[in-house]
Amino acid sequence: MPLLPYSLARPFLFRLDPESAHELTMRSLARLQGTPLERAYGNSMIDDPIELAGLTFPNRVGLAAGLDKNARCIDALGAMGFGFIEVGTVTPKAQPGNPKPRLFRLPQAQALINRLGFNNDGLDAFIANVKRSSFRGKGRILGLNIGKNAATPIADATSDYLIGLEGVYPHADYVTINISSPNTSDLRSLQGDQALDGLLGAIARRRADLARRHGRSVPIFLKIAPDLDRTQIDAIAAALRRHGMDGVIATNTTVSREAVKGLPHADEAGGLSGAPVLEPSNRVIAQLRAALGTDFPIIGVGGIMSAADAISKIRAGADLVQLYTGLIYRGPALVSEAARAIKQLRGAATAQKG
Repeated sequence: MPLLPYSLARPFLFRLDPESAHELTMRSLARLQGTPLERAYGNSMIDDPIELAGLTFPNRVGLAAGLDKNARCIDALGAMGFGFIEVGTVTPKAQPGNPKPRLFRLPQAQALINRLGFNNDGLDAFIANVKRSSFRGKGRILGLNIGKNAATPIADATSDYLIGLEGVYPHADYVTINISSPNTSDLRSLQGDQALDGLLGAIARRRADLARRHGRSVPIFLKIAPDLDRTQIDAIAAALRRHGMDGVIATNTTVSREAVKGLPHADEAGGLSGAPVLEPSNRVIAQLRAALGTDFPIIGVGGIMSAADAISKIRAGADLVQLYTGLIYRGPALVSEAARAIKQLRGAATAQKG
């Protein structure tokens, strides 16, 4: 249990511009990590291990990519009780992202809209930060999420992903290929059949080379959008199997505004996250599970604002879940709440089988 309840900090943070609040939080976490002051926000970790993609996850609740784009706060975030953490998205070269303002709160809907645009300090700085963290040394799982630079033409996107894969490979427990952000021009076109085949084929070949070089095969996950129909989901599922990918993360933010129509900031461009994404994400998870069978790893993310929401992801077919917007609205207590609820669900299921 955190010594400082998030309910005390949230009113102050919510009076700030959303991106200013985010930067203040990340700077503070970076300063506090590894010190006794971690107890102010830390949680004990719920022990609920599961093996997936050749990895042993200490529990089923992780942090989604996007919160810590530069991998500055891995250890601080790990102190919140996450079984695994994913950082990034990182691009080969540093880039500022889209013009500000580019992050908006919709508190009536427990949602955010962002059009940050993969703002990050570049691959070299990212890797240096990863190497400084001790999270992996404590038996936790670290995912590194890679993308393409905005200035790279979509026809050349594969080269950026290969540069990213080469750079992060030695330092990752798994690597995520992010082709689903709505904030980089044409990025989501890589989810189409032909483009996805070309990208995943190149990734698989480079992974085989890297595995020989480093003596281990790092699992690769694909992160997809919630704005897909069943035909598109089936095609993606087939491509994942065909190219030997190890898992899928469902889902990124949505471009739909149906659930927030009429609210302040609802018409801002960007990806919508938070409570309105729960059902669309769960729909994609369920369709992926039907297409992929019972043995293919699925990480469910999108709209988890409570323990019940985390359970809904597991029941839809996810093996693991990730938090982002829920952490901003609920604070670190949500991590242990979700992990404990999932563990209890698994225990009840085991007892019924027995």
